[in-house]
Amino acid sequence: MVLSAPLSHCILVSGKRIGLYMLQVNDLRKTYVTTVALDGVSFDVRPGEIFGLLGPNGAGKTTTIRISLGIIEPDSGTVHFAGKNLTPKMKSLLAYLPEERGLYRKSKVIDVLVYFASLKGIQPSDARKRAEVWLKKLELSDYGNRKIDELSKGMQQKVQFISCLLHEPELLMLDEPFSGLDPVNQIIMKDMILDLKRAGKTIVFSTHQMEQAERLCDRICLIDHGKVILYGELSEIKRKHGSNAIHLEFDGDSSRLHELSDVATMDLYENYAELKMKDGTDSQTLLKRAVDLVKVTKFSVQEASLNSIFIEAVGAKNVN
Repeated sequence: MVLSAPLSHCILVSGKRIGLYMLQVNDLRKTYVTTVALDGVSFDVRPGEIFGLLGPNGAGKTTTIRISLGIIEPDSGTVHFAGKNLTPKMKSLLAYLPEERGLYRKSKVIDVLVYFASLKGIQPSDARKRAEVWLKKLELSDYGNRKIDELSKGMQQKVQFISCLLHEPELLMLDEPFSGLDPVNQIIMKDMILDLKRAGKTIVFSTHQMEQAERLCDRICLIDHGKVILYGELSEIKRKHGSNAIHLEFDGDSSRLHELSDVATMDLYENYAELKMKDGTDSQTLLKRAVDLVKVTKFSVQEASLNSIFIEAVGAKNVN
């Protein structure tokens, strides 16, 4: 299967190029009994980009996606696709990968894929051909006639991902797409997402894994407790809200690093730490003090990671 070419930052609806934005979300509000899930969430998604919808568990990411897709209704606010209200015809241009598995566990992989494609109007013979191509791409060719419940969680996740692609959508909503994947399959999934972007597809990528978001996303919207905390170009957010961090690898008792008085924040592991210095602190002075506490094996000053910005923005108490 050859992915379609980019649409020059416009999208096609009924054969016409329209719209500066693929998706526009404006002032979404949603309350469940006494829980405020969304409290005025607004953002836009541009054609051909990977947009990160980020936040800790329970922040409102999945609720935002489901409202955007018309699965649930907001209490107030609007969602527009290509500048218009979402219609059944437009839904055929969308795809949704939920975090939860939604596959028929006792059915064969190929039958499940053909069935889901048929719900989008794809003829069974065409759906089977498309499914076989994607199974090969994701290294699942030998599992097409296996039942879903015979597959590992990672394999099931890849099958679910394929089910989103068979009708060749323009906009993909991916909710925790790396869930259940081992490092090798995470690379395969990452490569497929980037291939889709190169083909002009638009991807909304929801996750609380900041490392993946930092590597993949063009722009992000960070929400917490249903409110937008940070929004915009990833590079601009890192410039405005991050500051250079010390990356330190060492041998020795990690707890001794708490004696460093010139450190504002510290993300500490057994043999690694990311430190944010207090204003006015010199990195070489910090290095000299660290050497007195542990055996330093690597020391570098780097741009703040999205993970450190995330922790500072939402508070370590919310990180799962």
